[in-house]
Amino acid sequence: MEWKGRRQSDNVEDQRGASPGGLGGSPFGRGGGFRMPGGGGGMRRAGGGMSFGTIIFLVVLYFILKAMGIDMLQVLNGGGSPVQLPGFEQSDGSPAPQGTAQEEEMKQFMATVLAETEDTWHGIFQANGQQYEEPKMVLFRGQVRSACGFASAASGPFYCPGDHKLYLDMSFFDELSQKFDAAGDFAQAYVVAHEVGHHVQNLIGVLPKFNQMRQSMSETEANQMSVRVELQADCFAGVWGKYTQQKGLLEQGDLEEALNAATQIGDDTLQKRMQGYVVPESFNHGTSEQRMRWFKRGFDSGKMSACDTFSGAV
Repeated sequence: MEWKGRRQSDNVEDQRGASPGGLGGSPFGRGGGFRMPGGGGGMRRAGGGMSFGTIIFLVVLYFILKAMGIDMLQVLNGGGSPVQLPGFEQSDGSPAPQGTAQEEEMKQFMATVLAETEDTWHGIFQANGQQYEEPKMVLFRGQVRSACGFASAASGPFYCPGDHKLYLDMSFFDELSQKFDAAGDFAQAYVVAHEVGHHVQNLIGVLPKFNQMRQSMSETEANQMSVRVELQADCFAGVWGKYTQQKGLLEQGDLEEALNAATQIGDDTLQKRMQGYVVPESFNHGTSEQRMRWFKRGFDSGKMSACDTFSGAV
């Protein structure tokens, strides 16, 4: 992808030097963010439940935090306002932390890709008589706090509808290349465009509706609907890819990089790699074939109207 020398977005928050005080873990249950598959999963319950002593401890901890002005129920449910916890050093305008030369170049690349998504979606929204609200991109290292709760690098990149921000631990892109066999700068750009796709869904009402509906859904039903949400974000990423191609920014092999990335992070491919078999009812992002097909549909059409994943089969 031809990106050097192009505009970089100002909507980048560098929190690589911030410390969440050692608190972490995946917060993403039914009230959390929308993420790309990462190297780890959510919290598991050992032995299928919690002991009585553990329950008492959690209750006591809840009231201690409540007395400190921290409502953990709001955090776990993905409350709309970020919660300031003791020990978290918020960015105060001090110089951004410096990483390796490779990491700094990656930061510039991410800022450029975000700027390209801004240009694309501003144009699409304006053509439909609407105004596009630009999201923020938060770069972090290790752990981060969002309005959807706390997350670690194992959670993978994610979008939080509560604060309109996408979160990226930059080490994920090493995993994308080395662990998921999806190398290339346009594969990385696809990840950013997918999370921006979730932001677009948030603006047009898809995510609020989904979050409302899944409160009354079974886990299997919620997973099935989640697949449709994720595939639409893939399609929106493809729409952005089409506009990028029209600008003459794509190089030979870029489209193939994105399609390969979509293939490598399909639910079936990931489950085969990690556990040797697939459990279709647990799919919540879509199969490799579905993810590749919907990205390609958005790319070929360049139109949001081509991304209706909620009507008929996917």
